[in-house]
Formats: sequence, C-alpha cells, structure tokens
Amino acid sequence: MSEASIRLDKWLWFARFCKSRTLAGTWCEAGRVRINKQVVYKAHHAVRIGDVLTFPQGPHIRVVAIRALGLRRGPATEAATLYDDLVPPAPRPAGVTQEGQAERDTGAGRPTKLERRAIDRLRGR
Repeated sequence: MSEASIRLDKWLWFARFCKSRTLAGTWCEAGRVRINKQVVYKAHHAVRIGDVLTFPQGPHIRVVAIRALGLRRGPATEAATLYDDLVPPAPRPAGVTQEGQAERDTGAGRPTKLERRAIDRLRGR
C-alpha cells in the first residue's frame, strides 16, 4: 500500500507560500527548504501528511506541518487548511509598521522638508 504524496513545489504553490511553481522549484534547488530537518535540493521530492517543512519567508523562518495535500490552488482560506503553523510569526511591536519605520497617522501624507530634516537629525545622518 503506497501512502499518498505530492511534489514539494506543487504543495508550496497550493498552500500559497510561493506565487508560482517555478519560484517554489527555485527555493528547492537553492536548498532553502527542509523536510523533517533534511535539506531538499529537488522540487520533485515527495511530501506526505505529517511532514514538517522549514523554510525562510521574508524576515521569518516558517515551520509548518502538512495537514492535507490539496487538489488545487484555491483561495487563501482553503490554503490555510493544508498546514498547521508550528511557529507563527512574532507580532510587530506597537508603533512600528515595517522593519524600522515609525508609524504615521492616516492621511498625514509625506513628511515636509522641515520634518524630513528633523527625522534625519534624529537618526544621526
């Protein structure tokens, strides 16, 4: 009896971690994906339910357990049912929108020349 499996690049695409299967294949060839703590270099490596995948995504290291294999690339709500996130990304601290950027009031627009110079002085430029 063979256990059901699916290609790694296809599953990453189904689960919406990659925008395309080509990108998922590139991740695999670069050795960025681990299956059960083993580095994988082939996009055609078979994954099964219960496998644990580890890969970087932006500034975070994602660790997910495969819950289902999936049959198609559906909406994000359907993709979220394919895996369990074992280490969810840490929440951003209050007052910071992106990496190192201060939060601005909605509708405040771009800083003026005077405000920009004050920001530069504050940052030590």
